[in-house]
Amino acid sequence: DYAEAIKWYKKSADQGYDSAQNNLGVMYESGTGTQQDYVQALQWYKKAADQGHANAQNNIGQLYQKGLGLTQDYQQALYWMRKAAAQGNVLGQNNLGYMYDRGFGVEQDYTQSALWYKKAAEQGNAIGQGSLGWAYYLGLGVTQDYAQALSLLQQSAEKGAAVGQNNLAVMY
Repeated sequence: DYAEAIKWYKKSADQGYDSAQNNLGVMYESGTGTQQDYVQALQWYKKAADQGHANAQNNIGQLYQKGLGLTQDYQQALYWMRKAAAQGNVLGQNNLGYMYDRGFGVEQDYTQSALWYKKAAEQGNAIGQGSLGWAYYLGLGVTQDYAQALSLLQQSAEKGAAVGQNNLAVMY
């Protein structure tokens, strides 16, 4: 019952509970149980992020990266993703790797990209494993290593990550 979930998240969020604030932001961002509203999502994420909630920080970074409900701003995306990644947040680490990989808001830097993908992969993140595996396959930011690429891509693919599955197929 999404309406009931929103009601209770709101009660908790209004009391300053950062996880509820983040979860309420997720509901507004996705439009689950309510009308999709990126402005409301950002407001709730910001309340949680200001308390140091790493998922909320990453979520704000994603809104800025994609330009959802606000002007796309890679510098703001980087700022928030770095905050999340610095706390060990696996999504922030992976997303920061992606920003360096693509050169979004920073000079493209495969070494930095691989470093952040590795941090995410070491925490078992399937997308991080797939992205790092691809870096090993191509030798981007790391020494080319097909055995390491295969291992990481298999781990990613087995967890259901499309990037791992696709890139594993390329290897074969």
